[in-house]
Amino acid sequence: MEAEARCAAPLRVFEALRLLGTALQSSSAPSTVWFKESSQKNLRSRDFLVPRGTLKNSFPDGEVPADVIEKLRSLAAPGLPPIKNCLQSEAGLLVQLDRPAVFRQVLKDFTPYLRPPSSADSGPDVVILNCAPLHSNKALEALRLSHLRAVLIADHLAEVLTLQGKHVYRVPAAFCTEVEGFLSQLGISWPSSADAPALEETVSCFKDLLRDCDEDTGDVDSAQSPGAIRVQLKTSAEKHNICLQGYDPNLDFFLVNEDDLRHIARLQRSVQAAQTSPCTVLHIVSCEEEFHQQKLDLLWRLVLPSTGDVAQKHLVCGRVKVVNSASAVTCSQYFQMRKSQMLEASVMKYGDSVQGESWDEIINSLTSAAIKFELLATPHRSQVNLNLEETNITTKGTKSGAFVMYNCARLATMFDSYNSAVSQGIYPEFPPARELSYSSLCEEGEWLLLFNYIMMLPEVLSQSGQMSSTSPGIRVTANTEVICKFLVSLSMDFSCYYNRVHILGEPLPHLFSRMFARLQLMKGVQSVLHSALKTLHIMPLTQI
Repeated sequence: MEAEARCAAPLRVFEALRLLGTALQSSSAPSTVWFKESSQKNLRSRDFLVPRGTLKNSFPDGEVPADVIEKLRSLAAPGLPPIKNCLQSEAGLLVQLDRPAVFRQVLKDFTPYLRPPSSADSGPDVVILNCAPLHSNKALEALRLSHLRAVLIADHLAEVLTLQGKHVYRVPAAFCTEVEGFLSQLGISWPSSADAPALEETVSCFKDLLRDCDEDTGDVDSAQSPGAIRVQLKTSAEKHNICLQGYDPNLDFFLVNEDDLRHIARLQRSVQAAQTSPCTVLHIVSCEEEFHQQKLDLLWRLVLPSTGDVAQKHLVCGRVKVVNSASAVTCSQYFQMRKSQMLEASVMKYGDSVQGESWDEIINSLTSAAIKFELLATPHRSQVNLNLEETNITTKGTKSGAFVMYNCARLATMFDSYNSAVSQGIYPEFPPARELSYSSLCEEGEWLLLFNYIMMLPEVLSQSGQMSSTSPGIRVTANTEVICKFLVSLSMDFSCYYNRVHILGEPLPHLFSRMFARLQLMKGVQSVLHSALKTLHIMPLTQI
């Protein structure tokens, strides 16, 4: 029964690192650190490694006792890939996996590898994603590129956090219909509903609470800020014992208008809708508006002291700078430029056939992919530099979203060719995955695709939504760039393999076994591509 459980459990790379580390630590080697190999060169001889220099910190002269090596060879546990060998070399202590067994266990059912691993994470089960730019933009022309970046990050986080089992609420649920139409072109379907009349009642109630909260608050009679209420944030926060660690020290007076009050009213309504404690409100905001969002954070705490039970965190997105442009570029201009470039590149490659409804969908999909990879492949806290004349973004440049889409199309075309050949009687029907022989998968590129990508997607999905505090204050960081980097790297390695290996070979019976094993591996690669792209709301291409 124990052996069956081990075989049934999905193989986890990080679980393997943990188990190998635990096994070595119990041998009086507390400082040893295992690494997963990823380069094709190193994977020729090993899959996991403790470098020799690290071994010297734990074992005399860096020599691992034979009984410890034997213990590692025989190590077996649920989630641990079967081990073929453990030995010491000039590089250090290395582990080689039983690759045919790993291929068999993963490829007979790769669906567990298309989602994050289940974990006992103690983080909040409810996350309210507050996409700050969507509150104040009342026209598409007002939506700046830095706003668009924040929206894309919020949309991606909503997907990966949901995959991780979190209950995600998106705020605001009502915003400019013109902006909503633009985002739909990028595949973003942000939940939308009309603000209920009760929202205005809440705003009115908030005004009364602010006026009554202390003597430093009062109405402002100004032509520039009609109906605004002046709040002395720092003084009021200190009176209410609100910790200001992590907030900008320049926070002082805040001229609160009705839009600000609607903003916190929507947040309050989402907290009430969640009806769960604890929950975290994650404010996703561009760096230009971070200061204002901190004011809103404190304002919410002042108006409703009970909000102190709700953790508020700020994920700040770096600027988007357009290089070699004398004037500001709007989001709609950016979209149209990239779309025109995609169309032009497609016409140059495919000629007059680039027309009709199917090509419109292809061009729109390529445009969406190009924009999302440009704005999301950089860590969210760093600045993005856009070169709108960059032609590499529209072709098969290996760092572009178009390149990822091109490889999706290659896979789809290959499977179409196989199915067509089956219908003509050239190839036999595809047998069940559990009946395939995977011992023929011995190409270096095949192990690379399985070990670095199919088996690693759960960890990448987990990392993408993982939040880490950079300080004891209110800022958090996330690894929202890892999905784009993962997809580009996968596409590059798949492309190298696809160009070198004939997957659909000659229709000879003695070659079918290897062809089926390779096709099953390609099914896994295709599913990984599609699952990762889904977290970006990018529809993969099926033809090009």
